Amino acid sequence: MITLLAFSQEQPAQLLVNYLRTQSIDAVYQKMQGELEHVVLIRDQADITKAKQIASEFVAKPTDKKYQQAAWTQGKVVELQSQTGLFSGVKPLNLKTTPFTAVVLVICLVVFGISWLGGFNFVLEWFQIRSLNELSSSHQWWRLLGPAFIHFSEIHLIFNLLWWWSLGGKIEQKFGTSTLALIFFVAAVSSNIGQLVMSGTNFGGLSGVVYAVVGFVWWIGWLKPNWGLALPKPVIGFLLVWLLLGYADVLWVSMANTAHTVGLVVGCSAAWLVCKLAPQTSDTTNHPDKGTW
Repeated sequence: MITLLAFSQEQPAQLLVNYLRTQSIDAVYQKMQGELEHVVLIRDQADITKAKQIASEFVAKPTDKKYQQAAWTQGKVVELQSQTGLFSGVKPLNLKTTPFTAVVLVICLVVFGISWLGGFNFVLEWFQIRSLNELSSSHQWWRLLGPAFIHFSEIHLIFNLLWWWSLGGKIEQKFGTSTLALIFFVAAVSSNIGQLVMSGTNFGGLSGVVYAVVGFVWWIGWLKPNWGLALPKPVIGFLLVWLLLGYADVLWVSMANTAHTVGLVVGCSAAWLVCKLAPQTSDTTNHPDKGTW
């Protein structure tokens, strides 16, 4: 028996099994222990290449009608909850499984709360980035992270935190706290320095990090679709168009375009590195032990 794909919910696993059987692939559903407890297994090694291609298509578009039609053919009805929304799969943060996601979210909320109560100048005094020469003299290196925690409006804050909550939480559950923390620190520092060099010190927001987690999930879904972590193509298209509109300077807000671009590159690069360093196992799955779909 070869593990093809694992899910945190039974419905998508059953739906995939039904479809694989209609394609003459002997697939089996099995419930196991752990975060990804609903597992799709393949009996014949000769079917694994075809099964992986089907699994990749399923992950990219699980709501395609052909999968439900296959369930009807098998005499079963499987209702699949939509996974294609912008923030699908958002769950309450759990300090045990997503502590770093929660800490960053709380810091952003606290900093914004201080600003909203009239302490914006205080926030800038302690969190605004300074020129590299000034940082070198003052050694206030925390300011390289500072802009990530500064938000200028409720919409700015909510937009960034929803993405962070959804994708950051999934990354932390699947790959661990250290992986997400490393992505956060590298993306925040590099995107802030890039924006500093291009436009000066007057900017803020978590969006450089948000584009990093978006890039990470996007490329993981492309490079390793059998790991069960991906973004729908319309969502990817929306974010890339949003990035281009920022460069076109046609939006009603001033965009930190360099920070967004650097963050996206960091996230995609991190995904490539994780895939390269992943152990190559005999069951051809290579998906991490921790995770959710």
